[in-house]
Formats: sequence, C-alpha cells, structure tokens
Amino acid sequence: MVKKLTPMSEDFNQWYTDIIQEAQLADYSPVKGTMVIRPYGYALWENIQSYLDKRFKDTGHQNAYFPLFIPKSFIEKEAEHVEGFSPELATVTHAGGKKLEEPLIVRPTSETIVNHMFSKWIKSHRDLPMLINQWANVVRWEMRTRLFLRTSEFLWQEGHTAHQTKDEATKEALQMLDIYEEFTEKIAAVKVIKGTKSEIEKFAGAKVTYSIEAMMLDKKALQAGTSHELGQNFSKAFEIQYSDENNNLAHPFQTSWGVSTRLIGMIIMAHGDDQGLKLPPAIAPTQVVIIPIIPKNADSEKILKLANQIKERLSDLRVHLDDREEVSPGFKFNEWELKGVPIRLELGPKDIENNSVVVARRDIENSKTSIPINTLDTEITSLLDTIQNEMLKVSEQFLTDNTSHAESMDELLKQLQDSDGFVSCYWSESKEDELHVKEQTKATIRCYPLEHTGEMFSVNKPEIQGKFAIFSKSY
Repeated sequence: MVKKLTPMSEDFNQWYTDIIQEAQLADYSPVKGTMVIRPYGYALWENIQSYLDKRFKDTGHQNAYFPLFIPKSFIEKEAEHVEGFSPELATVTHAGGKKLEEPLIVRPTSETIVNHMFSKWIKSHRDLPMLINQWANVVRWEMRTRLFLRTSEFLWQEGHTAHQTKDEATKEALQMLDIYEEFTEKIAAVKVIKGTKSEIEKFAGAKVTYSIEAMMLDKKALQAGTSHELGQNFSKAFEIQYSDENNNLAHPFQTSWGVSTRLIGMIIMAHGDDQGLKLPPAIAPTQVVIIPIIPKNADSEKILKLANQIKERLSDLRVHLDDREEVSPGFKFNEWELKGVPIRLELGPKDIENNSVVVARRDIENSKTSIPINTLDTEITSLLDTIQNEMLKVSEQFLTDNTSHAESMDELLKQLQDSDGFVSCYWSESKEDELHVKEQTKATIRCYPLEHTGEMFSVNKPEIQGKFAIFSKSY
C-alpha cells in the first residue's frame, strides 16, 4: 500500500520529507545529519551530472579530483574564508592510533587545496586559463539538517579557474551562472532569477558572488547555484604567480562555482503535489511507464506481448514496463504518480481492439486521452516536449504571481511579515539595515537581479539611489 502523504497545505516540511522517503529518493543514515541516497534519487543526480558535465566540457573545463583531507593551515591562509567556514568544519586530530602533528580538515570546499596545487602548476601565462572541475562530496557540520537541502555531507561539483585578467574571470563566472540557469530552466523546468549577492550573503573569500534564486511552492526562496569572482584573494594567499608576456610576475584572477544535490530538493519543492513528485521529462529517471490492464479471463499473453512491442517502439526514451502480477493496476497508478513519472500508458483488451493506448500526464490531473498505437512514438516524444515546456511556464507564472514590490521601508517590512513570496524594492547596500530586516521578518536579500541595471531612490536610505533587490524568506 502506497502511504498517503501529509498534505502540502497542512505541513509543507513534513510533505517534503514524506515524498523523499515514500518515493525512495533518500533515507536517514545512522550518522546524525547525513543521508543515504537511494537508487531512484541517485538516478536523478546522475541525470543532473550528465547534463552539466557535458556543458562544462563544452566550455573547456577538465575534471580532476582533489583530496578529502586538507591541512588546517591551508584553511587559515585566507582570512575571510576561515572565518566563514569555521563553525561548520569537521576536524581530524587522530589517525592510525596517533595524534596528528597538524589537524586535518574534512573538505568543506576545495579552494585552499586547489590553490595549493595551482601554485605548483601555474608558472607561465601559457598555463592560463586553467579550467578545472571536480565532482565530489563535502562536509559542513550543519546544526539543523534537512534531506537534500542541508545535510552534513552532500554531493556536488565545484569548478575552480585561474585567468590573466579580471575581465576574463568575470566572463567565466557569468558564463557558469548562465549554464546553471540553462540547466534549471531547460532541464529542471524551474524559473530562476540571476543576480549578485549582498556583502552579508556572499561567499567567504569572494569579491563578488552571483547566484540563481528559485521560488518553491511554499513561496520561499532556494539558492540553487552560485558562481564567485575570487579576485586575487586566494592567488596572493597561496603565492600563485606566473610570468606574463613581458616576463613580469603577476597573480592570476580566479573563480569558483558549484551546485549540489540541493537541486533534487528544488525539483521536489518546485513541482510536487499531494500525490507526490512531478518530474520534468528531461530529468526523470523513467519518462514513460507502461501498465498492462489484465482483467480476469483476458488474454494476458496478448496484452503483455503488445506492451513489450510498445516498449521497444519507445526505446529511444527512458521507458519502464510494470508487468508485476502481485499488485493491482490501481496500486501501480498511485506508485508511479508518487514517483513523478511524466507519462503513464495504460493498455487493456479494449485498447487493443481500438488499436490505441490510454495516455495520462502526471503534470495535469484527469488528463487521460487515447493515442493510436501506430503514431505512438512521435506523439509521445512530442508530448514529453510539451510537458517540459508547460512545467516551466507554470513555474514562471507562479514566480510572477507571488512577487510584489515595496516603495518604502515600512511597506517592505509589512509585506515580508504579512505574506510569503518575493518582495522587490530599490536598496542601498547597508549591513545594519539588512540585519534589521532579517530580525523583523526572517527575510534576506536573495540577490540584486542582473537584468535590472537602473537605480532609483532606495527604501532604506530615501536620499540615496539604490539597486533593484529581491527579499524573501529562504531555505
């Protein structure tokens, strides 16, 4: 029996946890704050990896791997970096039955170890740009954890690059942000806003942090990916120098960028409903499930033979034939709805008589139609494209419908206190004012959107022009 999920409207957080466990995406591990990613959840991560890895390689990046353990002294070389990560660090003090001469940090991010190696590898302008990515796990000892969104250990990719000029580094950071936006919108079907982080919210050790911000169905923001301009902070701290075309020594300008298994949480919370997951076809481990309907006294062999033929016709897609005999068709319907499979095909005696199959879309309730078997391969492919596009449109509309604008500080505070969603305004950068808003409303500046370049008088300092900003409560 498929367990009934906690309704989203009743308890969004419990609904989220129910989906993950009932759809068999992940489970809790014996180590507090960590998770076991189950095969169905890992298949989603593999599809994320597959798309992004190709895009990284298309843009000239190469994969490498750096150690899990980092000397503590490395973390301490960049002042902002160590201050930002200190509360989350896991430290190894003993190994092999002995106390270590120098404690080792379990990788929270790899800027320090990467830059130690860059100092050995980068000697000439001919070595630049250096474009490296790694797929890895990292450890950040979180106090409050939530499956996929915030765990003490998680999977991610982290890119690290070095360039001759600041302009080249800026171009790189924005290019990778564009790739993240492309993935979230084209593959995950989630509309995002690209922008720069405030000084409070930027990455520890960065000059500029760019992010993509998505709105979840509870109207909170989720930071789905980040890209950082590091300037020369790390190259100076780690003494990375190269000889330029004039034989002068110079420090390179650098970037780092990453996304994690948090993207799976985003997909759940941006699309799901009270029946379970709704997976965009581009990322769904199973795009089409075929369910034979075999009444008593029906010719089961004939029905199963045709079901297998249909599966073969759709072999270019990710198709599963559910021919289990021990559970009913209704059980299967509920199970595959829970798992978010975009299209369900039902095939019974009457369908065979009509030379057709019944097609049900997961993204739309009560959407059953019949399609002739002889046009099935082209129509299903087209329908998957339609579902993908319409899921993005729904996400775009939801973001638009739940974004408001504030013209004054009082209005900003009231809107953030009284309702959920994004609130835009014009803002003059101020740590004190930003912390005041957070204390009053629990909301933060999600980003200064890149698409808004103009300035107007700000809500927090009316005598000064400010940049267009988005505030929201967030994960």
